[in-house]
Amino acid sequence: MADLNDLIVSKVRVKMLTLFFEKPSEMFYVREITRLIKEEINAVRRELDRMLETGLLKSEQRANRLYYQLNKKYLYFQELQRIVIKTSGLGKKIRKLRRKLGELDYVVFTGAFTNQAKVNRDELDVLVVGAVVLPELEALIKAEEKVFGREINYAVIEKEEFEFRKARRDPFIMEVMYGVRVMVIGDEIEFCHRELPGV
Repeated sequence: MADLNDLIVSKVRVKMLTLFFEKPSEMFYVREITRLIKEEINAVRRELDRMLETGLLKSEQRANRLYYQLNKKYLYFQELQRIVIKTSGLGKKIRKLRRKLGELDYVVFTGAFTNQAKVNRDELDVLVVGAVVLPELEALIKAEEKVFGREINYAVIEKEEFEFRKARRDPFIMEVMYGVRVMVIGDEIEFCHRELPGV
């Protein structure tokens, strides 16, 4: 299975990217990062310096501690976020357990899930399209909610219903299609493509 380690040689950097992108709005200080990723403090400091230099992270002094946070204006922020989301947490588990979960055509994480910035509690986090084994998906989501720290709102739709609703420009489907999203399983172009009448 493809992994972030395939692209990045430093395992410390991989762990740090995962930590920061799984909690994109949080700030961390050096010893906290060291404890959370279980790596040597000097290796963590080295990677922090590199990430600051490239502009991926920004730092802020608070009292006697220097805190680090993702810089959302970094040129490759969204690309890195997509890679981390697919190779860690719920994204990784869904890809790993894909066969057990049924026949999945598309699995999409919305902006509410990827940025953890839900405007309201009913906002959709995950859309799953296909013939899904619901008890398996439900158990996976429930386990992830404990890690995630909040309820994960997900919707399951069969492929035929998805295509039907997409063709009729159903507001629910349009919101996912045109909103911020990460495609965990499936083809982005196929997901958004609409059959034209007579084609």
